[in-house]
Amino acid sequence: MKLIVFSKMFRTRSLADLVTLAHDVGFEGYDLCVRPGYPINPDNVGSELAMTVQSLAREGLCIPMLTANTDVLAPDHPTARPMLAAMDKANVRLIKLGYFKFDPQTMDYWAEVERIRGLFAGWEKLAREYHVKVCYHTHSRRLMGLNCGTLAHLLQGFDPEYLGAYIDPGHMNIEGEEFAVGAAIVRPWLSIVALKDSLCLRVDTQAGHGRKAPRWLPAGQGTVDWTAVFDELARVGYRGPLSVHCEFDVAQEAFAATFRDEVAFFRGQRDRVSPA
Repeated sequence: MKLIVFSKMFRTRSLADLVTLAHDVGFEGYDLCVRPGYPINPDNVGSELAMTVQSLAREGLCIPMLTANTDVLAPDHPTARPMLAAMDKANVRLIKLGYFKFDPQTMDYWAEVERIRGLFAGWEKLAREYHVKVCYHTHSRRLMGLNCGTLAHLLQGFDPEYLGAYIDPGHMNIEGEEFAVGAAIVRPWLSIVALKDSLCLRVDTQAGHGRKAPRWLPAGQGTVDWTAVFDELARVGYRGPLSVHCEFDVAQEAFAATFRDEVAFFRGQRDRVSPA
């Protein structure tokens, strides 16, 4: 299991900076954010991705996956084919799509499932052409596939060689889904695991009762049972990447130290179940 870091939080860093950061903090590569305004973006991915992968490889680092912009949802998106072609050229085999929103007051759930499955059929065809896997992320709060149970509605019947589940214990925790149960549901498609901790707080409403409010905290401070998560990953023989997201709520001046602690925490969990 390679421990990598989502580069979303480091958009202003140069390639040399990213290499130094990885070696200094102690992780093995990047989940590369390929979005407008980032060093590698949809306009230059064809020319820059392979060179970036090669440069990092010379430093002992890897890029096993890309994260596309949040509007990349359909296989006919203008950036889709160029990104997948660049991935094939660079030998990057996993990509995360954007998110499908869901409004239960205005949308029919099962009709939306069928619409998305139609798009996934197109993604499967495109992924097969470029020998990559297109993955969808379990993201809480009124998005389609917000946990593994609903993600299975979208993935059932598709080839796990080309469509994958990107599962996130932090978001699963917000939605009340036990990690081992969720992982079992999407086991054939399990391809990427995100790492961030979460906690649901009670907030009083004007009506005099409570509602839950999610918070994103440094690893070990939330209510994700990381011992259980990593034990289950080891039990099922998971060997894919682990992407540290660093989306905790801390002051900017505390970010660097918290980031270092975050990586160390997850490296310790990974090494506990999968020693080098």
